[in-house]
Amino acid sequence: MDYEEIVCDANNLYRAYKASIKNSKWKETVQKFMLNFLRHIFSIQEDLLNRTLQNGPVEEFELSERGRVRPITSIQIRDRIIRHALCDEVLLPEVRKRIIYDNCASIKGRGISMQRKRFEVHLRKYHKLYGNEGWILFGDFTKFYDNIIHEIAKRELLKLFDDDEFIDWLLTIIFDGFKIDVSYMSDEEYADCLFSAFNKLEYREIPKELLTGEKWMAKSVNIGDQLSQIIGIYYPYRIDNYVKYVRGEKFYGRYMDDWYIMNPDRDVLLNLLANIRRIANELGIHINEKKTHIVKISSTYKFLQVKYSLGKDGKVIKRINPERVTALRRKLKKLAIKVENGEVEYKNVENMFKGWMGSFYKLMSKKQRKNLIGLYEQLFNKTVTVVHKKMVITDRALCSAS
Repeated sequence: MDYEEIVCDANNLYRAYKASIKNSKWKETVQKFMLNFLRHIFSIQEDLLNRTLQNGPVEEFELSERGRVRPITSIQIRDRIIRHALCDEVLLPEVRKRIIYDNCASIKGRGISMQRKRFEVHLRKYHKLYGNEGWILFGDFTKFYDNIIHEIAKRELLKLFDDDEFIDWLLTIIFDGFKIDVSYMSDEEYADCLFSAFNKLEYREIPKELLTGEKWMAKSVNIGDQLSQIIGIYYPYRIDNYVKYVRGEKFYGRYMDDWYIMNPDRDVLLNLLANIRRIANELGIHINEKKTHIVKISSTYKFLQVKYSLGKDGKVIKRINPERVTALRRKLKKLAIKVENGEVEYKNVENMFKGWMGSFYKLMSKKQRKNLIGLYEQLFNKTVTVVHKKMVITDRALCSAS
């Protein structure tokens, strides 16, 4: 089958539908869609085949994550199905073949846990070669998703498919939905907007009456969109390949906009950074100067919210960043009020807490675990126990009755 047949195949669209509703069956809009899902699937198929597809309306909101506020754009289930069919069946299989092993974000079978493990593996392997002496360059791309240029992203993806006409058409439709109305910009600002830093969070503060649709910027992709995740994996591949293959750096890894390089020579890292900055400029990516720095490998440093240090004996010591625990405590207190007022379902809070604890349980001290679990029990009137390495949460009233 060619790419059009793959995306338009009814079985693939059905699988995309199942994936799209997996975690949102509780929503009223999704339930209504499910009542006539076959009709909707064939309607999507018809629009794809006839080239009559249009982007649906979106909802915008903000999400506080790891102490940072992120602008999120939510698309309708119909558009999610199209994304799943395109990404799962076509884009991701090809992208996965071409990215480095130590790029672990947003790929089934990898993820943040694997990226942390790879970082630890690199620390141990580095120690075997160079001991406890040397340096780590930590880098960060500022407002990474906000500054992805559509023309470059589409061009690089199309190279994987020999500029297939159908993929080109479908990507063009989706990227049109990502465009930013920048009618408020002066002619000078508009001429420079593609390669100047853009902040979508600040953009949302601009009065709506200034957004007249006269000028559009073909830059920025939506956080939370499946296509955006794949673009985030692949967009900086030139940097990954330069560091890993051209320069032969073994101890390099990247998780979306966070990356690191280990080397015994500080001057080598400075030279690498200069060349990474050059490639990033060509892609319109901006280096976050505040978060990009070189530290001694024997010191204490943070990567993906975990604090690490490498001992003289090669032992990797790791602890959760205390700020993460503090942030969760604050979040639980706010959620407890929302649960009491009926604004949030308790089950969603419990699932979030179990997932968070599953990720960081081993990284916390006994005191941190005890205090955090105690707070949860107090806020939600629950009893928390760990049975066979699984967290079990029950009502205190039920425990008392038994």
